[in-house]
Amino acid sequence: MGKSIRIISWNVNGIRAMVKKGFYEKFNELNPDILCLQETKAQNGDVETIAGLIDGYQLFVTSAVQKGYSGTAIFTRIKPLKHSYGIGVEEHDQEGRVVTLEFENFFLVNTYVPNSGQELKRLNFRAEWDYSLLNYLKKLDAQKPVVLTGDLNVAHEPIDLARPEANYNKTAGYTQVEIDGFDNLMQHGWVDTFRSLYPDTVKYSYWSQRFNARATNLGWRIDYFLVSNRLKDNVSDSFILNEMQGSDHCPVGIHLGI
Repeated sequence: MGKSIRIISWNVNGIRAMVKKGFYEKFNELNPDILCLQETKAQNGDVETIAGLIDGYQLFVTSAVQKGYSGTAIFTRIKPLKHSYGIGVEEHDQEGRVVTLEFENFFLVNTYVPNSGQELKRLNFRAEWDYSLLNYLKKLDAQKPVVLTGDLNVAHEPIDLARPEANYNKTAGYTQVEIDGFDNLMQHGWVDTFRSLYPDTVKYSYWSQRFNARATNLGWRIDYFLVSNRLKDNVSDSFILNEMQGSDHCPVGIHLGI
């Protein structure tokens, strides 16, 4: 293992809105080797314009056909061997939810997983997404280890949300269908880095903008770094930066030895 790199993931809930809330200063404070963003809510050109004021990083960005919706991006100081967008399923790839970078020793997959929506109207779509994403990741993992990050839109265990009993099978992000999708990832050899290192720590990465949720810490841990099991020992830390404001999510990250 040579050097350690700092990879950060953040659902910014609109990158243009984030610029008005000090995005450039926060970027510098985070000091990432690689920064993965979700829910940019912007077309590629808008993100490229914003990125033009940041030196030393390459940008890889994809956006949804529907303007102002979804969107993912990666800023990287480390030049990838290859890059790609989507997971090869047209229905899903129209929503700009996945950017993949291939590096020498691993793949990095940045994803914004679909929300199952009010009254769970998109739960079936979400289940299909989870199945398709797993198949995509398995194909990559057959070549080299995979780091999966992003807003996975599921609290995996009761410790991962403030009110598990009240939300179970009623609220998007904590249904058995979504939990099963996460379990399938674990069963196929991925490790939840934060929970692996901190099995009993209660810490959240998302708070509803209603009910004064952030001030009272009525949160959810739905932003993750998962790694192929054979990369587990390369992760020296996994962290949640819940003091950083600007979005209804906070940044999460890992230090990865490569």
